Amino acid sequence: MPKLGDWLQPHPHGIYVAPADAWIDPSEPSPRALVTHGHADHARGGHAAVWATPETLAIMDARYGEQSGNPVAYGETIRMGDVHIGFVPAGHCLGSAQIVLDHRGERVVVSGDYKRRADPTCTPFEPVKCDVFVTEATFALPVFRHPDTGDEIDKLIERLHANPTRCVLVGAYALGKAQRVIAELRERGHAAPIYIHGALQRLCDLYEEHGVRLGELRPATGVAKSEIAGHIVLCPPGALNDRWSRRLPDPITAMASGWMRVRQRARQKNVELPLILSDHADWDELTDTLLEIAPREVWVTHGREEALVHWCMTRQIKARPLHLAGFEDEDD
Repeated sequence: MPKLGDWLQPHPHGIYVAPADAWIDPSEPSPRALVTHGHADHARGGHAAVWATPETLAIMDARYGEQSGNPVAYGETIRMGDVHIGFVPAGHCLGSAQIVLDHRGERVVVSGDYKRRADPTCTPFEPVKCDVFVTEATFALPVFRHPDTGDEIDKLIERLHANPTRCVLVGAYALGKAQRVIAELRERGHAAPIYIHGALQRLCDLYEEHGVRLGELRPATGVAKSEIAGHIVLCPPGALNDRWSRRLPDPITAMASGWMRVRQRARQKNVELPLILSDHADWDELTDTLLEIAPREVWVTHGREEALVHWCMTRQIKARPLHLAGFEDEDD
C-alpha cells in the first residue's frame, strides 16, 4: 500500500512533485518551479519556467530580471500531469502563497513561510484542511511568542517623539518587512514623511503599484541632517552600522525582527530599540494552526524542526523533519 504523500520527494534543495515533474521552491535552477513567495531563500533565478502568484512573479522580475513566468491567482487551480495545483494566501508578504497539491485522493499543502497576524500589506493566511501539512519552524520554540504589533509600533513612535532632535533608524528587510513597518506606522496615525535607504525604493514602488499605500517616502541619501531630525528612517539591516548611517542626525538604532526577542542578537547588532516584529508565525500560532488544520501528517522544514516534531508526537500527530537546505532568516 503506498505511503501517504510518497509522490512528493524532499531533497536538500527543494521538494520534487514527481507526478507533475516540478519542484517547489528549488534552490537550484530547475525546468519547472512552483514558488511560494519572493524572498531569496525561496525564489531563485535561473528556472526555465516559474509558476507563482502575479505579485511574486513581479518581485522575481524586479530581483532577477524578467522570468519565464506563469501567473496563478489566489483561488485558481491548474493541472500539471496528474496533479491539481492551487495557490492560497500565506499572509507572509505580498503575493506569498501556500501551494495546495491534490493527487491520488490526497491533499498536501506546502505552506512556505506564513504568519497569522493581521498585516496591511498582504492577504491574510487561509487555513486549508489537508492530509499532509508542510510547515516552517522558524520560531518553533515556546520562548518565541510575538507581542502585539501595535504595541511595538507605539514604542517606535514614542521614542521618536521623545527625541525630536534625533532620528530613529529602523533596520528592516527590503521585501515585506520594510513595507509592513511603513504601513503599520500609517495605521497608527504617523502621517509624516518617512525617509528610506535607496535599496528599499524599488520594492516600495512595487508595493505601491500593487495597491499597498505607503504614504510619502523620501530618499534619505543626500539630505541635510536638520531635515531628517525628528523623522523615521528605514534601511536594510546591513546599513544600520555602516558609513551610510553616520550621516544621520544622532540616530536611535532600531531593528524590526522576530529575532529581537533574543537579547544577544540585539546586542550583537548594537540595537538600542529592539522591535519584535516578525513575518513568521510564533510558537502559539504554529501549534494553533496545526490543531486547526488537523492534518494526518506534519512535515517540518527549516527552523527549530525537532521541537515542533516533538510537540506533534506528544499529541499523536505523525510528524517528521525534512532537513531542507538553503533556507535562512532573510525575511524574519
